[in-house]
Amino acid sequence: MLDESLLDAPEALAEADRRALLRGAAEAGARVRTAARHAAEAGVHGLKPDGRPRAVLIAGPGAAATCAADLLGTLAGAGSPVVRLAPTGVAPASGALRWELPGWAGSVDLLLIATPDGTEPSLSLLADQAYRRGCSVVAVAPAATPLVEAVAGAHGLFVPMATAPYDEGDEPPLTASAPGVFWALLTPLLALLDRVGLLTAPPEAVEKVADRLDHIAERCGPAIATYSNPAKTLAAELADSLPVIWTEGVSAGPAGRRFSAALAELAGRPAVVAELPEALAAHNALLAGPLAASADPDDFFRDRVEEPPAFHARVVLLRDRPTGGLTAAPSARDLALSHDTPISELEPETGGELETLAELIAITDFAAVYLALASGA
Repeated sequence: MLDESLLDAPEALAEADRRALLRGAAEAGARVRTAARHAAEAGVHGLKPDGRPRAVLIAGPGAAATCAADLLGTLAGAGSPVVRLAPTGVAPASGALRWELPGWAGSVDLLLIATPDGTEPSLSLLADQAYRRGCSVVAVAPAATPLVEAVAGAHGLFVPMATAPYDEGDEPPLTASAPGVFWALLTPLLALLDRVGLLTAPPEAVEKVADRLDHIAERCGPAIATYSNPAKTLAAELADSLPVIWTEGVSAGPAGRRFSAALAELAGRPAVVAELPEALAAHNALLAGPLAASADPDDFFRDRVEEPPAFHARVVLLRDRPTGGLTAAPSARDLALSHDTPISELEPETGGELETLAELIAITDFAAVYLALASGA
């Protein structure tokens, strides 16, 4: 159960935050600036690419690599496919994971390695395999790890991951869904793909992303009361609920999928996610089933103290600019309310595509962290 009183107790939140998740969320803007500087110092802006790669392959453990591949693929569009190389193995430990290049990968493709660990032997072998195939290799990982030497041996480019002092010596390793980790891995890849011409993320746009993340940190920080804090409000609304995440607009899709991953990894909460308008058909039966609030007419008379709360669905609508100006939001509201299902909505302030995407990710990251801390996850 969610302890809502904890949400408005900054000192108690800090004490419960043993993984430094709140600090990572608050410092996301600073991580972006540091990561952008590391990318520049590594020589990303001085690269002279021979053209756009045929395909971009992304390898790395956990939700960070998955979300990065999803976001970069969305921003790049159909110009060059962005493919995540899913690992195989018997366990999620660094020594047990295995990555392999697809059979078609060759000299016209680009391999990106993004990991908050850097000790995975298979990623080092992957860099060597890419070199033998003629693929260009770029890696973002902590400095002074075995991957550094492997990338150098593959004549690739290594960008040190932006870390904070409290990251050092973390046991267990850094959580892949943690906000600070995500932005530290993603930012150099944005700068690189901008240089390659696959997407638009010039230094000034990255700086605006950092500014927007700072702004969200001010709005959603632990000292801001729940009634005026969109992240705390969303966390409280999702207590004892199954989040049914609906997204509208190109940028909102990756944000919704990342929110689902963060809820699972940080808060231990299941969620389902789909894009409008397909979500209306895909989740209609779910909202009409036993998870709908209207499915339990006796819930109104339940003893709120003695009996555990009923588990019901709650729609979370993440909206950005819909394609062509057409919106399915009114239909989404009508469907949810017709089944007595409550709905929460988030819509970013105006700005560039990267800024609005960063805002949706930042607010939902804070919400996942608050949900994790207040529920004791």
